[in-house]
Parts: sequence; structure tokens; C-alpha cells
Amino acid sequence: MITTFPAVAAALDRRLRPAAAAPLAVGFSGGGDSLALLILTLDWARAHGRAVVALTVDHQLNPASAAWTAQAVAKARALGAQARALAWTGPKPGSGLSAAARAARHALLADAAREAGARVLLLGHTADDLAEAALMRAGGSTVPDPRDWSPSPAWPQGRGLFVLRPLLAARRGALRDWLAARGETWLDDPANDDPKSARARARARLSSPGKRSGTGEEAAKPTEGASSRVPPAPDAPSVTSPAGAVPPPPFHGGGEGYLVLPRTAPAAHVAAACLCAAGTSQPPRGERLRRLVDRIRAGETFTATLAGARIEAAGEGVSFFREPGETRRKDPRPLGEGSPQATEGDAASAGGTPSGPSGHLPQGGGICELPLNQPLVWDGRYELLATAPGLVVRPLQGLAARLPPAQRQALKGLPAAARPSLPVVVDPEGGVGCPILAEAKTTQARCLVADRFDAATGRVDQEPAT
Repeated sequence: MITTFPAVAAALDRRLRPAAAAPLAVGFSGGGDSLALLILTLDWARAHGRAVVALTVDHQLNPASAAWTAQAVAKARALGAQARALAWTGPKPGSGLSAAARAARHALLADAAREAGARVLLLGHTADDLAEAALMRAGGSTVPDPRDWSPSPAWPQGRGLFVLRPLLAARRGALRDWLAARGETWLDDPANDDPKSARARARARLSSPGKRSGTGEEAAKPTEGASSRVPPAPDAPSVTSPAGAVPPPPFHGGGEGYLVLPRTAPAAHVAAACLCAAGTSQPPRGERLRRLVDRIRAGETFTATLAGARIEAAGEGVSFFREPGETRRKDPRPLGEGSPQATEGDAASAGGTPSGPSGHLPQGGGICELPLNQPLVWDGRYELLATAPGLVVRPLQGLAARLPPAQRQALKGLPAAARPSLPVVVDPEGGVGCPILAEAKTTQARCLVADRFDAATGRVDQEPAT
């Protein structure tokens, strides 16, 4: 059992289900923070009979990264974890590299964690990361505080997956002292000392004489709930509620791809409703969000668009739909074409055999073919699984008259704004059906909107039971 860092043990006990059958996924770079996290997670998991899978991402930004990845995989296996190497392949951007690497890392980790059957991914952010983020914001950065519990920021790869950071009350120095006392060694990425990196500069300032605080677990401990009040980074697809707030349920559960909230809903819930109903990746924020919330609270009757969502305010409720034009603009390519790729790596880097892309969840929008017996997230809102070949999915707009009579009747029960962006499946003979309106023989469908809204607004605060 964990005795050295009681706050870590408390976080694991609070967020995880001891009797769950799913493995726990740990993001493991081989550095000191992630090594401490992996050891502490393994201690907790062994006490409860649970498996742990360590996931190491090779960003392929350093010539030595393949060797580091191999070392990390070997270390994780030696400690008793299952281990897998992932790689960010393909061309790298000339600007915004840090943000692109972060997005790729989250996507790769989410894909692999889901493939392993995990519902929780543990990451090794510490109290020092909170201090560094604060210093970076003081210098003009928009980086947020890492939060102790949040939905995965990767969408749709991270659907149903939550991120737990149990080390946020621990100091980096204390973790390394503990590791050294155990005789452990860890990898040090030279990028952590690169003066071109804002985080590296913040880290250097905080470690300089006069800036350094204590090394105990309680030093630099964040204010309770503070991390959950900080808005997420621009590339993060989740919006959390104010600390301690009990999110009111939506008037409508989102089963047909839209949400209805009361006018009293917090601004964070309005932002989350826009995000989830639109199926997009970046929640609205700033002045445009504030103006929208002000109009909602003032009781205005209006229609507006924001962040890919169509908002209709009337009476006591506010409805959030997918703006139909967004579906037509969405890139229909499956995930993987020009996107981060997950590979097992080669024998040298992963201790295994070469393989191709692994663990991907295709995504599409507009008009695209459904892969046979492989889930596809369409329009960021629906997971579709085709059990027959030759099926194509597209928006309902313009095809309502071709639906079967029962589906046309069911369609009348939905708000007009919800109808155009519903998915319809066209078979090779030209037959049309909407799997959201009626059970289909050839296509299984699940709407993701309600579950994503619940996760984004903090209604799921521990490891899901299933």
C-alpha cells in the first residue's frame, strides 16, 4: 500500500474503483515524475488485483528518442506493468510544435488506453507543473493548470476516457528523493532544459535560488479545487464546472444530438453544450461566450451561432444544435490520413515486432463511406458501426422524403434545427435510413452528445463502472 505520499493514495482511492476489471493506463515517459507515478499506481493496483498498462510516446523529435522509448518500455515491464510504445510519425509542423506534440500525445495515449480497455489514464503532473503554469501565464501564455480529474482532451479518440493526475499535491524534488532512496534511476529529456521552451524557462526560474520552495509533499500545494476553475487550453475539448457546483441536468439528454439547458445554467455548461452539440474540439470562451450568456440570462428570445453550434433561446430553455453548415465543412477523411499515427515501433524501440497503425478510431463528417465492422465517429457526435459493406453516411438534409414512413413520422417529433444534421445511411441500392430514428439491421448507432456533456461538466467524478 502507498504510505509515503498519502495525498496520492487518497486521490487513487477517491477516483478509482478497487473492484473494477478494467486495467489502469499510465502515461510513462521514463522521467522521474512518471516513474514515481507508475510505481505508486502499481502498488495501489496490486493491492486491489488490477492490471496496469504503461504507455510511452515517442514524439520522434530527438535522434535518441527511440532508445529512450525502448528503455522506458523495458523499465515498465521490469516493474510489473504491461507496456506499449507509441510513435508520433509523419511530418512535424514548423510552428506551434509544442501544442501539436501535446495534441498528438493525448490522441495516441487515448487510442491506446481505449484499446487496452482502460477507462482512466493517469498522468504524472506535479505541484511544480502548477507553479510553472502560473509563471507562464504571468508571461502571457494561455496554458491552463493541469486538473486532477478531467475527460481526455482528445476527441473522439478519448471518448469515455478520463485523465487522473494524482501527483498534483506532490513536489518533483520529493518524488525524486523518494526514487533515489529506492535505488531507482530515471531518464532526463534535454528538452526540459531547452531555453526556447517557455516551460523550460519557467522551470529554470523556479529552481533558481530564492525561488525554490520546500520539497515536501505539502509545499506549493494548490488551493482546493483551484485547478478545476482554470479554463482549459485552446486545444482542450472539455469545460469543467466551478469547484463544488452540482451541474443541473439538461432538459433533454442529447440522444438525438442536441441539448436543452435552463437559462440559469452556468457559463461553463453553456460552453460545454456548444461544444458537445456541435461535435467540435474547441469550446467557446472569452467575450463571445460572455455575450451569449448575458443574452441567455436576460431572457431574450434569439437564434445565434457559436463554435459550430446553433443556439435557440425561447421561453425558459436554451437549445443547442449542430449548425448544419459545419457538417458540410468537416473534413471527411478517416483519422490517420495526415493525423498522428500510433505504431508499436520497431524491435529496437519497443522490444517487439514492427507493425502498422494501431488502435485508431476513424472519424468522419459530411459524406463518407462506413468501414465494415469498424467503429467510425461521424460528425463528432455519433459512433456508427456498419455490419454490411458499401454503406455511406451523410447528413439527413435533403433526404428526409426518402426515409421510411415510420422514420419520417419520428422525425416530426424532433425540433426542426435538430433534423438536418442527423446521420443517414445510404445502402448500395440507394435505400436511405436514419439509425438514430429507428434500429437498423445494417448499422449500429450511438449518440455521444449526452455522455460527453456529462463528462465535460463534471457529472462523472470517478472511474466509470462500465
